[in-house]
Amino acid sequence: MKTLAEIFEHTLHDIYYAENAIAKALPKVAAAVKDAKLKKAVEEHLEETKGQIKTLDMVFKSLSLKPKAEKCDAIEGLLKEADGLLEDASGTALNAGLLAAAQAVEHYEIARYGSLREWAKTLGHDQAHKLLSEILDQEKAANNKLTNIAVESVNKP
Repeated sequence: MKTLAEIFEHTLHDIYYAENAIAKALPKVAAAVKDAKLKKAVEEHLEETKGQIKTLDMVFKSLSLKPKAEKCDAIEGLLKEADGLLEDASGTALNAGLLAAAQAVEHYEIARYGSLREWAKTLGHDQAHKLLSEILDQEKAANNKLTNIAVESVNKP
């Protein structure tokens, strides 16, 4: 990759892979979580993630590109870490660990969508910029929701 357009396209394929991998992993996480608020947040984010995949399909269409996933090593590592928690943790540690793992995923997504959005703007891809901004806002809201759940769970008597 030598141009902004090339890294933009590559990163779109990368985040497309990531969103699909997240959608595949979230049902297992939801099944393992015992905290009702966290379980609800995970289930809601699964539906939101499915919508984000559809929005990414629209981004690709706006750029006359076919939606294609390229393996994302970063998300693979984050999901592997969550799998380890599912195997090794229980009770409060499991909920706290999965909450932290979910926030790590959100932070990754926020970073990626922030870059993609700005690159789309720089490249003059107005429709892609608008759609990527919508996803970025959703990811930030999801992270805030997880932060609030974390604060509540830590402050429980």
